[in-house]
Amino acid sequence: MSVDLPVDGTLDATGLNCPEPVMMLHQHIRDLPPGGLLKVIATDPSTRRDIPKFCVFLDHELVDQQEQAGTYLYWIRKKID
Repeated sequence: MSVDLPVDGTLDATGLNCPEPVMMLHQHIRDLPPGGLLKVIATDPSTRRDIPKFCVFLDHELVDQQEQAGTYLYWIRKKID
């Protein structure tokens, strides 16, 4: 489903371990316009916990998340101020 969504930005955090993916996510989400969609690609299993919590805490929408052969994919819609 989400693979077909047009994204406004992509964060490739493959090979990075906690807390780097979430730290990078903070910067990338800041650079998006309100309502923008960010695709995150990560290999750290802790992102399965950290990224959903990030979205809940900062009120962004986790549109979808998938796992494909040890790679974790997330689509995050930035909150509209």
